[in-house]
Amino acid sequence: MSDVVTGPPAAPAGGGKLIVLTAPLTETIDHAGYFIQMSMASLPMWLEGILNRKYPQWRNVEYNTDGTAKYMPAGVRVLEASLLRRFKADDIVCCYPDDLVKFIGPNTRVVAVSTHNPLGVTFAAGVYTSIFGSAKQPINSHYAREMFAKIKNNPWRNNYQVMVGGSGGWQISQNNAYDELGVDCVVEGRSESAETLALFDQALRGEKLPLKIDVHHPQSRDEIIFPDKRTTFGVVEMTTGCGRRCQFCVPDLNPQIDLPREKILAHVRANVRDGNKQISLATEDMFIWGQVHTKIPFYFPNREALVDLYRSVVDTPGVEQHVLSHCTIAPAVVDPVMIEQLTTSIIDKSPIHLPILSTHPKKKALVPLIGLETGSVTRAKALMPSKAVPFPIDEWQSVVIRGLEILNKHNWFPAMTLIIGSPNETDDDVKATLDVIYEVERRGLFAFFIPSIFTPLHDTRMEKKKGVTETNQLTPLQWQLMMKCWKMNLRPGQASWWAPTVWRLGAIFLWAWKLRKLNGPNFTFPMLNFASALPEWLMAKMGKIYIGQPINVKTRKELLKTIKPSMRQYVRTDTGDIPEDFASPPPSPPEEKKRSFIELTPQYS
Repeated sequence: MSDVVTGPPAAPAGGGKLIVLTAPLTETIDHAGYFIQMSMASLPMWLEGILNRKYPQWRNVEYNTDGTAKYMPAGVRVLEASLLRRFKADDIVCCYPDDLVKFIGPNTRVVAVSTHNPLGVTFAAGVYTSIFGSAKQPINSHYAREMFAKIKNNPWRNNYQVMVGGSGGWQISQNNAYDELGVDCVVEGRSESAETLALFDQALRGEKLPLKIDVHHPQSRDEIIFPDKRTTFGVVEMTTGCGRRCQFCVPDLNPQIDLPREKILAHVRANVRDGNKQISLATEDMFIWGQVHTKIPFYFPNREALVDLYRSVVDTPGVEQHVLSHCTIAPAVVDPVMIEQLTTSIIDKSPIHLPILSTHPKKKALVPLIGLETGSVTRAKALMPSKAVPFPIDEWQSVVIRGLEILNKHNWFPAMTLIIGSPNETDDDVKATLDVIYEVERRGLFAFFIPSIFTPLHDTRMEKKKGVTETNQLTPLQWQLMMKCWKMNLRPGQASWWAPTVWRLGAIFLWAWKLRKLNGPNFTFPMLNFASALPEWLMAKMGKIYIGQPINVKTRKELLKTIKPSMRQYVRTDTGDIPEDFASPPPSPPEEKKRSFIELTPQYS
């Protein structure tokens, strides 16, 4: 019997593409529910079965006729559009991780990857996977590593260099995981930059790339590129930056830019053209749009501009669903009429239903992402002194409660993030946050509170700071805050009589089986509180938990009085509760009264 001789691996048709763009499967899926990506960043890999049962088709993806990816994360699409300024369309491909072997060949010189959680150390992942016993392997990190292994082990690996961008690149550079993942270069910054194009030129010449490079962010709206192809979840960029200057925030380091209305709508139409029925405007704060670099401070929203933009998006033929992105809570207190008008315009296209909470005829709800971060004024002053503007940060607790009242009234039930274990956090700080959470509960308000352990993100003002790093370091009060939040979050899912019992028994079983050993004695009574195994008043009497104390919440009228006199002219009088001593805003010149808001702000047309 003759020996079998194996030759070199078969190359893809045409020798493969010159530049291959990809992202982990968990970041490219375009279906399977609104909360699935949050779950994949939070749940450890051993709980993947929960998602498999709820979303059995989540791995299914759609293809173009040539086998390329029908949709990609927005960052990949922007990179693709940026490269098309320099390279031919036939040289570039966007593909799913399972199809890399079809496009990487002897001709390939660059594989560019976008990822947001390659090592599993984002805000959410660090805490929830740690609770369940694995701090480094949430679901989306597993699939990111699986993708990197395919790139690293490809038979043509010696011919190309691997570049990584996206919000998770810092994890690779900060943890020196270059060799482990097979990465040659981490790029921090936007792909529109001339430096990004220069990197690709360098790679195509066969020159070794730097391990890490920071490229410049566009400084004007005209420099931002809008792709003309479908993005995952219909993400269309709306703004960059924020302007509130929170110490822990990466995106706020970017310049504050709001993007042109017509370019936004053109990308919406491109998504619809390519088969997307859902749109989400990507922003760090939706309420700054239409008010950046105008004569009015950005924290007084441009109501008409915002309502017009969102109405135009949801009214675009083919848009069946619309999901809100990030915002801040203070603008809801500044202009509750804006919240009412936005709700009327967009809620019918929301895919989210909360039957117990919503008063909408079809029980629809809006769930923007809002940063609460802390209920402690002391911590707020240290971490985010401008979070409440135009109100002083001393009024943060009242701003949160009044804002949530206004939002809930109009069926906005936000997902609000909290930071637990920030540097110098004391028990009094945690109690102040618990006071806010209990005040929300007492008033019958609702938000999805998402607590997470402090993560000193690279390049932020707090990157060198150190707080709690693992859940086993949490104090009893910090554990209580975390578990109280999640106990309240279960409210929308407990419509049936049996649901509370199932949650209670399941939680107690998990604690007895595994969690009590993993998380130590500080976890026990907060877990029992979560499971409603004992009444809160009894555990408080035993000294095991803290029941939040009532807060003296200022009325909206009282809050308006705390605005600086020089800023009061921007408070709109049609919002009600205007203090008597407020000066009336100066009248507009007669010739301007006849002009529309778009004519008055031509940069948004």
